Amino acid sequence: MRWALVKVCLAVTTMVVVAFAVPLGLVVREMARDRAFSNAERQAAAVAPALSITTDRDQLERVVASAGAGSGMAVHLPADGGRAALDLGRQRAPGRDIQAVRRLGRASTTSVPGGSTLLQPVALGSGVAVVEVYVPESEVTNGVGTAWAVLAAVGLALIVGSVAVADRLGVRMVRPARRLVEGAHELGEGKLGARVPEEGPTELRLAAVAFNSMADQVVQLLANERELAADLSHRLRTPLTVLRLNAASLGAGPAAEQTRTAVAQLEREVDTIIRTAREAKPQTAAAGPGAGCDAAEVVRERMEFWSALAEDEGRKWRVAGVDRPVRVPVARADLAAALDALLGNVFRHTAEGTAFAVDVHNGEDAVIVLVSDAGPGIPDPDAAMARGRGSGHTGSTGLGLDIVRRLAESTGGDVRIGGSVLGGTEVRIWFQLDGRKTLGRRQRGAVRRRRTGKPVSTFNRPRSLP
Repeated sequence: MRWALVKVCLAVTTMVVVAFAVPLGLVVREMARDRAFSNAERQAAAVAPALSITTDRDQLERVVASAGAGSGMAVHLPADGGRAALDLGRQRAPGRDIQAVRRLGRASTTSVPGGSTLLQPVALGSGVAVVEVYVPESEVTNGVGTAWAVLAAVGLALIVGSVAVADRLGVRMVRPARRLVEGAHELGEGKLGARVPEEGPTELRLAAVAFNSMADQVVQLLANERELAADLSHRLRTPLTVLRLNAASLGAGPAAEQTRTAVAQLEREVDTIIRTAREAKPQTAAAGPGAGCDAAEVVRERMEFWSALAEDEGRKWRVAGVDRPVRVPVARADLAAALDALLGNVFRHTAEGTAFAVDVHNGEDAVIVLVSDAGPGIPDPDAAMARGRGSGHTGSTGLGLDIVRRLAESTGGDVRIGGSVLGGTEVRIWFQLDGRKTLGRRQRGAVRRRRTGKPVSTFNRPRSLP
């Protein structure tokens, strides 16, 4: 592209220079010729008054010498009575041309060796005299060579300048295009961080913007795919928890031990898949327009599933706030996965017989889901919320709480971990109903005051909305 642009500018500039320089050079030559013959005409006109006054040879020779010194002027007088025709000075023009001018009474020019001559007729009483002025070729072309050289230099400078400008413009166009190609190659090789500087002409800047947007979308799609794989793998831990608990109740024996070993190995493999899929930073978008589900119905459904395991382990459980529909702006499957993740953590990280509860509070602009247990609690809630660090228990990937956090943040809400009134851990999921990114100080303060206040036993009655 760069050399093509240079060639185009070179051809165009050359044509423009030739189109202007050649006619201008011809005009300069004609001007020099006109200037030379104008001087000759002035010399011839200076002799005409003397010819009308006298025809004396000596006087005319002095006039000719003073008027055309060094110019090769000659005067041709006609015959007058008994006087023969008189020629003063060196004659260069042919006699027939002189006779033709005398006969026609009109000035003319004729070529002679070394230049040209101007033949100027002058009417006298005895006839027509002819004044001949010699114009050397050097005078006709005086200054023409210099003018042509200047024109050639200017034209060459224009051509060189246009080539230089075209080359710089080509660099401005080629360099961004080359970077765009390199970025495409890098992205194709799997370098997801490849981006293109948004510089150069407008079209290339727009192409760079489109490329960077496409690369961001590719990274987003890959992250979403990995996150989906991690989420799906984490959902397998819910049935794995059931298998592990059932396997623990099989008692002793080779078959029971093999079953427990297989379940443990399967659990490790699932954890490996989760960790591998979480290498890329996930991005989760909020639910689209019209998306949502009945949180009360989802809680009832999941508690029906987990209640069977709770009875097997002698766990007391309670659910509150699900007696009427509670709409939340998240997908049903995502909310179910979040509840399974939290309840699975309760069964996984607390001893058998530990009580737990799920409360749903429906406010004007937010819905709060509380998952509480009577276990030992979480010593470091910040570490538990940190993605990939887990809650401090062996075998935890930390993805469960992260799934819950991303689901809440997709609505503008958040997740908090604190102490529950049951004596263990309480995970509060705040779903924002109006899509705001921040929550009111009064609402957050109310939640903090409830947490820091004196615990009150609410196992047999639903708690009020914070």
